[in-house]
Amino acid sequence: MIKFIFADSWSPYLVGTLIGVLSWFSFIISRKALGTSTSFARGSAKLGALFLGEKVYDWKYYQKYKPELEWQSMLVIGIVIGSFISAVLSGEFNLAFLPQTEFESILNQNLIGRIFSAFTGGIFLGFGARLAGGCTSGHGISGTFQLSIASWISLVGFFVGGAITAFLIF
Repeated sequence: MIKFIFADSWSPYLVGTLIGVLSWFSFIISRKALGTSTSFARGSAKLGALFLGEKVYDWKYYQKYKPELEWQSMLVIGIVIGSFISAVLSGEFNLAFLPQTEFESILNQNLIGRIFSAFTGGIFLGFGARLAGGCTSGHGISGTFQLSIASWISLVGFFVGGAITAFLIF
């Protein structure tokens, strides 16, 4: 029974079911949807305050999304810790700093290019998640669970965008 924990990969059906159950518990216990992008927005206020001072907290956006350490921030930390534990248990853990990928690009030729690509991609993903009112977990899991039309449209967009990107890259 416990042997699957040490497997190189887990069944997507099992993991999908467990994420669905986690989403139920999220609604039951906290009365909030499962998602992560808001915690990054809240963390950005804390980071901004280091450089720009407390006036950052007066910005309109941060009036709506109070910069505080809350359960979604703990979820993000748990994802990182859980991923590390999973990689170690499966024997797949290795320490690599932005390894080169199979994607042939000028930016993929050296470490500076890969750092630039990763940073820029992260900015675009974060901006898109906030513009859409949530990330893939917020819309794809929690929003569709609530039968939100906007979330279903977003989910279709995620798959279409992913398919187009995969086609262009590979």
